[in-house]
This record gives sequence, structure tokens and C-alpha cells, in this order.
Amino acid sequence: MNGSNSISAKEALEKLKQGNKFYVENEVNTGDISFAKRKYTFENGQRPFAVIISCSDSRVIPECIFNAGIGDLFVIRVAGNVMDDHQLGSVEYAAEHLGIKLIVVLGHTNCGAVNAAVNHNPDGYIKFITDEIKNAVGNENDEYKACCMNIMQSVSIIEKSFEINREEERGLKVIGALYHTESGKVDFGINSF
Repeated sequence: MNGSNSISAKEALEKLKQGNKFYVENEVNTGDISFAKRKYTFENGQRPFAVIISCSDSRVIPECIFNAGIGDLFVIRVAGNVMDDHQLGSVEYAAEHLGIKLIVVLGHTNCGAVNAAVNHNPDGYIKFITDEIKNAVGNENDEYKACCMNIMQSVSIIEKSFEINREEERGLKVIGALYHTESGKVDFGINSF
């Protein structure tokens, strides 16, 4: 890895947990979006402490959910938080060039992409997304379980792509998480059903 980020996956996960706790308990985020922070990251580059792969849903804003500011998170958003070569390339960049140790696949409750895959048969470009989700969930028709299965599919793709077992020697960790749109709480360590 070429990155200079020295925070461990364990420390990054704790920061995310504390940020989410603050988000759930407060009305206003305190993530640093100041001019000074913008200037600093412009002049010195970014040093995010975690990669978050999340859905494009407008209710799912990782920087808010984790009370983060400019330069704190490397966010990759795509409907249904599915993985393809573009997302994997972004993850690879974040891990190898920015030195990020924690990769989180963040799904959410009430996901329209999962609903479309489970309950409908869309066509057009949306089908590329729903086909990936259908591949992950099979015949599961419980949307909560399907959402968790979809998260774990993306985690599995990342782990296989980067040989995470080998990468753990460098401290790289991939986890699944579920954002509850109704409460704001994030459950970390989602397992498949």
C-alpha cells in the first residue's frame, strides 16, 4: 500500500460507531466542513479513515450518518450498494493509494433497489442493478433478509477481489453494515441469512 493513513481498521470502526451514536442522539452534525478544512485538504490531500460503499438513496448520507466532515470518508455510492469493476477500482484506489484499512458495505432498510429486485421485474439500465441483487438474494422475498444478503454479497465480492485473508496481514478489513432509515442507527457486522 502506498497510502499514509495510519489509523487501524479497529480504530476506524470505533470512529464510525461513535459518529453514528452522535448522529442518532443529536439534531445537528458537527463534521468539519470549514474553510480551514477545505484549504487543508486541498493543499495536503485527503486522508479518509474508512471506505463506505452505500446506496444512492437520498436518505442515506454517510457523512451525516457517521458525523463526518470533509476528507473523513471515501464514499462510493451506487443504487443497491452493488459491486462491479468500477466500484472495485475505487476501493482498490482507497486501500492502496490512501492507505484506508476499513471498508464498509452500508445497505439500508426500505431499499428501493432491493424492493425492485424482490418484487418486480424492471427493465432498462435498472436491470443491471436488480440482476446483481437477485443473484445475491435468490428466491428470498423478505426484504430485510434480502437486504442483508445483498450486503454480504458485496462484502464477499470485495473479499475475493482483494484476497482479504492475505490483506489482513496489512490490517485491511471488510464488513457489512445496515442503516435503519427509520431510526438512523447502524448495525455493524451484518451476517447473511
